[in-house]
Amino acid sequence: MLGIVKKELMSTREKANKGKVLNYVQEQWENAKQMSMFKFLRKEVNIGDNGTQKYMVKKGKNKGKIL
Repeated sequence: MLGIVKKELMSTREKANKGKVLNYVQEQWENAKQMSMFKFLRKEVNIGDNGTQKYMVKKGKNKGKIL
């Protein structure tokens, strides 16, 4: 009688563990997919495109200095 109960408990435990493992694998796959999207869809920044390089201070103590 105990052998039958243990087998039933093991099968429910195994089912629960299998579900957890499958959820974990699914989450990891989604995370890897998202990281690869960030890696390949990220665009390079062009330095100095919008006047951010060699900016001259116009007011204040450091007026006329180029940063």
